[in-house]
Amino acid sequence: MIKRLLLFIAILPCMANAQSSILILGTAQDGGYPHIGCQKQCCQRVWNGTSERRYVVSFALIDPETKHWWMFEATPDIKEQLQYFNKLTNGAYKYLPDGIFLTHAHMGHYTGLMQLGREALGTKGVKVYTLPKMRHFLENNGPWDQLIKLHNIDIQTIKPNSITGLGEHIKVLARTVPHRDEYSETAGFTIITPGKRYLFIPDINKWDKWDRDIINEVKDVDIALLDATFYDETELPGRRMEEVPHPFVEETMQLFNSTDKVTKAKIYFIHFNHTNPLLWDTGIQTELGNAGFNCAKQGTKL
Repeated sequence: MIKRLLLFIAILPCMANAQSSILILGTAQDGGYPHIGCQKQCCQRVWNGTSERRYVVSFALIDPETKHWWMFEATPDIKEQLQYFNKLTNGAYKYLPDGIFLTHAHMGHYTGLMQLGREALGTKGVKVYTLPKMRHFLENNGPWDQLIKLHNIDIQTIKPNSITGLGEHIKVLARTVPHRDEYSETAGFTIITPGKRYLFIPDINKWDKWDRDIINEVKDVDIALLDATFYDETELPGRRMEEVPHPFVEETMQLFNSTDKVTKAKIYFIHFNHTNPLLWDTGIQTELGNAGFNCAKQGTKL
């Protein structure tokens, strides 16, 4: 009996290390950071080499037990992000993911699929998980339809409020969220693993436009990656913010102000526009941390 107990204790660290996790591969809004055409101080920091480039929002879900991994979003930076993932994991996983989950048809979230075509990598049967309207968009518009015809990608339709199983222990729950759905619906994902539950909503109009309570959604998970496109309403002088609706970081913080510190600590803001000072202002970053919240950081394992 004692020998069995000692053996169990000995393998506990291995069991803990085998838990699924996510690796942040990008934190920027669709245009990336620095942003095309921006010569202001926010982007000059990167152009002149004094600040780090941020890839467009994406992360890898990894299962160290099976050596499978999945990518969330196919961004314009996918070429760099695949190489980045390989570097972060010391080549322990295969180069291409076992599947790619897409939230919607805005440029930062799906256009990286072009790198899988015959002009570039020429992949075979990479699974791409989408909601129905997103699938219809890919099937009926070029050049994406060619990826399907040439079997570079294999579309896997997922339905709202349905669960997709990834192997024996990992599941992904898809829900629609209100956003500017010009070409497709917009998905938010809850990832369910044996050790953690993750919520991923990089784009939404406003929290009160959703038919679900975001506070309860955050309480139901361990980590929540939430839309932080803009810090406040002053970031785009001369442009109506109603044209690009998102919950301001200040609004989200105010919404969660009455919750306990455990709930606040679950929130990791992500999807930063280049104008968002959380990318580069250490003072505001410190204030956010002091208020109990977190910023998702490129290269971080959660």
